[in-house]
Amino acid sequence: MLDYLIVGCGLAGISFAEVALKNNKTILFIDDKSQNSSKVAGGLYNPVILKRFSEVWNAKEQLILMNVFYDQVENKLNEKFNFKMPVLRKFFSIEEQNNWFAASDKVNLAPFLSTDLIFKKFAGIDSPYDYGEVLHTGYVDTALLLVKYKEYLHQNNLLREESFENDCIKFLDFGIQYKDIKARHIIFAEGFGLHNNPFFNYLPLDGTKGELFIIRAPNLSLDVIVNTSVFILPLGDNLFKVGATYSWHDKTSGPTEEGKQELLERIKEIITCDFEIIEHFGGVRPTVADRRPLIGTHEVHKSLHILNGLGTRGVMLGPALAQNLFNHIENGHPIDREADIKRFHKRYLKSLISGRS
Repeated sequence: MLDYLIVGCGLAGISFAEVALKNNKTILFIDDKSQNSSKVAGGLYNPVILKRFSEVWNAKEQLILMNVFYDQVENKLNEKFNFKMPVLRKFFSIEEQNNWFAASDKVNLAPFLSTDLIFKKFAGIDSPYDYGEVLHTGYVDTALLLVKYKEYLHQNNLLREESFENDCIKFLDFGIQYKDIKARHIIFAEGFGLHNNPFFNYLPLDGTKGELFIIRAPNLSLDVIVNTSVFILPLGDNLFKVGATYSWHDKTSGPTEEGKQELLERIKEIITCDFEIIEHFGGVRPTVADRRPLIGTHEVHKSLHILNGLGTRGVMLGPALAQNLFNHIENGHPIDREADIKRFHKRYLKSLISGRS
């Protein structure tokens, strides 16, 4: 009998699998490739929300667990995924510089915002007001991580690539039976696919469409990540990942002409050299209105659990949330109150009345 059946093989599912395997638990994934938010994610990690100059929720803890997690996965798969790289915020005015210094004086932000302006000039970017440097930043190559992790799962017969059928779950004393699989627990890590899950679809997972480019720009010289209205991430060989857009009404997974034009306009505000679009892709991020993730156990079916709502910061959030959920299931530890799905208890009760759960 399995310990954990994990539905969804994105960042959330992989994060939980690694915690479970490290604790000598047995796992099996079911994934139908229908969700691609992890595959097309920017992969940046940054402890500061630069738009508002505020600290990312639980940033210090997340950074510690994240670095340990990716070190372990890199050693396990013999592949490099985590690339530490400075993030520079380009300033457009003296006022923005002053706002930066005011933010860097705050106790919670001081460890993450350098007080030294970066005066370096990068070919292809005009920066008369210079840059501020965010510390403890970088990016994870999420697309490569998913490819290599699925290769590992296939080699060890730990992945079934098929659609999960919720009505095939049978609840038993020891846990559940799903078709020919017996397991103590199911972890639903489906991303935006949550809307098709009858056990948790009462939760307010909104979904935010994001689109990105891979561009070629031979005259752009950049060895850091520049963050303004978009981010520009150097990939080598004159290639750069650029993004991202945010759309709250479009829930399709592919790229759009509207997103393309928005990205083009933003890029041209920053880059002064010519560039060529090599690839344009999009996906729906699993976001929640209150900007907090969704983790917890079903109110009735105690063998069913959810790990979702990682939003735009999945590479940072995933490892910490997975550890929190695992400790809750195995050791009875409390789930972080701000992430616990119990905050939507009233929505659950309403769903019972409407017959959704």
